[in-house]
Amino acid sequence: MVLIRPATRAELEEPVGFAMNDPVGFVDADSLREEVAAGRLRPEWSWFAVDGSRIVARALWWGREDSERPLALDFLHVLADVPDRAALAAELMSRAHTEFHAKPEYVLVVPTTGQDADSAVADAVSWRREAAQAAGLTEIIERLRFEWTPAAGVSAPSERLMFRPASDDEFLAVFQRVAVGSLDVATQRGIAATDIVSQARDDLEFYRSCPGERSWWRLAEAMDGTLVGFAIPSATPYHRNVGYLGVVPELRGCRYVDDILCEITRVHAADGADRITATTDVPNTPMAAAFKRANYQVTEVRMVFEAPAG
Repeated sequence: MVLIRPATRAELEEPVGFAMNDPVGFVDADSLREEVAAGRLRPEWSWFAVDGSRIVARALWWGREDSERPLALDFLHVLADVPDRAALAAELMSRAHTEFHAKPEYVLVVPTTGQDADSAVADAVSWRREAAQAAGLTEIIERLRFEWTPAAGVSAPSERLMFRPASDDEFLAVFQRVAVGSLDVATQRGIAATDIVSQARDDLEFYRSCPGERSWWRLAEAMDGTLVGFAIPSATPYHRNVGYLGVVPELRGCRYVDDILCEITRVHAADGADRITATTDVPNTPMAAAFKRANYQVTEVRMVFEAPAG
């Protein structure tokens, strides 16, 4: 009989005997130990399925060092000899969701070759998708992760835009303006579930909670003072990050996105960043094109499974 339970700290730090060779979602023992030591992986957020003395499945949720609850499921593994991997993974997730009183998103990292390019990758994605949906994470967003390094260079400062600090109230107003017609899937879903003001407040609160400095944020204005958009350089626990940027609807199509993205890149590069990461939804092709023009490279594809809003 399979027992589902939280992990012990020792099991997290020393994952002895768990032979994981899936082509997606890999994590090595050293990385696990680092995350546990930092408080980003915790025993109470890590659930195992145990058959006798053997761990046959594990689901490891991640959070920031100061998080009260896990923010995302980062690693989901079931041994290949389990008869129904999807069913066991779904049970594991559902049990944890009950304990969390929440359904955090599940972020599945897929090789950039794509899940259809290799049958092993396709199989690994398939049972995880089935498990996530059975556990109530029925909404899927596919995102591209980009990365900049100093070898890519930094463009000259914009000759069209000025950048200035602004208050939270000013940013809240601009968040609302750029949300209109946004191609960001999470923004669209948030507005549909609540309203544009609530979505803007949630966005503001989220980026204030990120590790980046609030003092980095800037409004973008044309030389005559016309509001164009905003730039939010940010950070993750691991790297500097693009965060968020936006252009007001009436000025889209003029490639102001390039000026704003390059400003964010310059802010981080000036501070000595050796890597800048960014993500955008696959349907947001204009943003993906802007990253490529700025010499950001695609490093991975992320499939994000979420519970329906509301």
